[in-house]
Amino acid sequence: MSRSAARGFTLIEVLLATVLLVGGLALAFATVRSAMNIAQRGERVAAQNERMRAVEGFLRRRLSMALPTAAEPPDPTREPLYFLGEPQHMLFVSELPGYLGRGGSYVHELQVNRSGNDLRLDVALTLVQNGERIAETPPRPPEMLADALREVAFRYRGIDPQSGQLGEWQTRWEDTRRLPLLVEVRIVPLQGPAWPPMVAALSQAREARR
Repeated sequence: MSRSAARGFTLIEVLLATVLLVGGLALAFATVRSAMNIAQRGERVAAQNERMRAVEGFLRRRLSMALPTAAEPPDPTREPLYFLGEPQHMLFVSELPGYLGRGGSYVHELQVNRSGNDLRLDVALTLVQNGERIAETPPRPPEMLADALREVAFRYRGIDPQSGQLGEWQTRWEDTRRLPLLVEVRIVPLQGPAWPPMVAALSQAREARR
């Protein structure tokens, strides 16, 4: 056997092969990690979109079915309360499906609350009959619709009683005796882009104008 055929790898060749192997493994690991990060971001975006659709669907259905029904017992010293609209607080009566409660008319009270540095959107649901709120046993606590929010704002739009034309958007709905025609909900989460503004049309408000 010749001396050239019997010669093994030199130390430099071994080191070079090792460096190439380590570089290939590092590249493969970085590729796998990048793919995992992309998949995780995709899952987070999908979860956020699903939550957004669920919250907007709930609010749109409940607002579209809002009723010109008293949320409080009649009181001759005060105006009747059919709808209360503030920048971060809203109250109205709407039908609630049986799978969410007993079914029938419920007072829906939307409230923006602070949790540490974050905001959350809660809804309290109370059965109402002839303006009388019927408490459940055990009491039903408010339910959280969304959390980890940076900003939540409600706006309202209806017919200007003086001009008879559609008025401008307002941050407060002053006339508790009638429903607005439109309600806008704006939500900005702490992370990610703002949700598309949700605008709900209140069908009973249109019926009341006829």
